[in-house]
Amino acid sequence: MSGRTSETGMSATVCGGYRWTPLSTWHSLPAQRPPRGKRQRWLLTHNPEPRVRLHVVRCLPLRDLIVRALVTGADGFVGPHLVAWLLAEGDDVVENATDITERNALIAAFTEAAPDVVYHLAAQADVGASWSTPVETLRVNVEGTLNVLDAARLAGATRVAVVTSADIYGPVTEAELPLTEQQPLRPVSPYAASKAAADMLCVQAGLGHGFDVIRIRAFNHLGPGQSDKFVASALARRVARAERNREATVRVGNLEARRDFTDVRDVVRAYRALMVDGCPGQAYNVCSGIDRSVRELAGILLRTSSADITLETDPELMRPVDLKVLRGDNTKISTDTGWSPNIPIEQTLEDLLEFWRREDLP
Repeated sequence: MSGRTSETGMSATVCGGYRWTPLSTWHSLPAQRPPRGKRQRWLLTHNPEPRVRLHVVRCLPLRDLIVRALVTGADGFVGPHLVAWLLAEGDDVVENATDITERNALIAAFTEAAPDVVYHLAAQADVGASWSTPVETLRVNVEGTLNVLDAARLAGATRVAVVTSADIYGPVTEAELPLTEQQPLRPVSPYAASKAAADMLCVQAGLGHGFDVIRIRAFNHLGPGQSDKFVASALARRVARAERNREATVRVGNLEARRDFTDVRDVVRAYRALMVDGCPGQAYNVCSGIDRSVRELAGILLRTSSADITLETDPELMRPVDLKVLRGDNTKISTDTGWSPNIPIEQTLEDLLEFWRREDLP
């Protein structure tokens, strides 16, 4: 990003092709949220630099207002963690329970909720299942995302954060690591293809409608509450079950796949940081910048466990196609928002194991 002085004499920032006033300009704004339905007019009245594009200006005072946030997928894995974080930060939160593939119902629900911002998390997120249900995966992740973008725009939301996936980067060479946001997209699975399409729909919403959409390319995240359809949580559940049943072995799939893992509680901090400080229309990696093999995760879980357990490879747990390694570069999000992950992987896996010890009690 680069700074310059505007026609009014105030410092402005050029970012992603937009010129926008820094948040510090808004420190004199009232701390209360304007009446519902009056937000756009209220911000126009308080806009010291009307030449700035309105759809960018309207999302600037997030630090100074109580923001009404709508969250899709609030009942999933990440959703409850995000809702808890938004509430802790003082936001009003609306949880959308409407099926995102039901376009008319979704538009009506968004219009009634009148959100200032929207976090779009709802998705078919099971990579393995996408091979057997490609049509449903595309319907939810592509058509559903289009419906959310349109519903948010028609409801007058100022900004939407859409969570896609690092899987859209596809197979990469060692020389391409760590992956930046400029990396070409090479989706392999139906899931990855659907998320790449969703990413492009966000670009279209910006270019075609002038709508402010942040694209969040989330790398692997894990933590308490995660479904055992995902590798770390599946491992933790099997270890917890082996402890309880005094089993000597735990079945595993591909132990050599390497992924960039981040604690879900750090991930949701990143989502809100991007909503507040992310550059309009841009894509951001949310990642730790460190890749770890599934074998390393399993080793940490076994060391955390009180039982003597060994690993046994099960071909039935292998995916049809699996990426060898994904490691992201988080320089962009760190530079623009100051975010960085705080929770050590050992703590995350200990908390995940404890979750399954409690969850699987008879």
